[in-house]
Amino acid sequence: MVAIKELLPIGSVILLERAVKPLMIYGVRQTNESDGKEYDYIGVLYPEGNVGANAQFLFQHEDIREVIFRGYEDESRAAFLERLEEFYDKKE
Repeated sequence: MVAIKELLPIGSVILLERAVKPLMIYGVRQTNESDGKEYDYIGVLYPEGNVGANAQFLFQHEDIREVIFRGYEDESRAAFLERLEEFYDKKE
């Protein structure tokens, strides 16, 4: 897993290795309910967006081949990343 401060912001559009269609990130540090595995991101097809549960993709930062567009970042995102980092520091 990538370090918290290196996570791409939501709204980022990326292309995964071996993918033909881009994804838009809409969540970070997500847990797969079926097996409990944690992923860096969850994304949906771009430009379609959320078209159903079968078209939502969990993936790791290392699976990204290209960042096409980096999402919006501001002070509230920075504060969120700090809280997220504190949560994971306590968890370990």
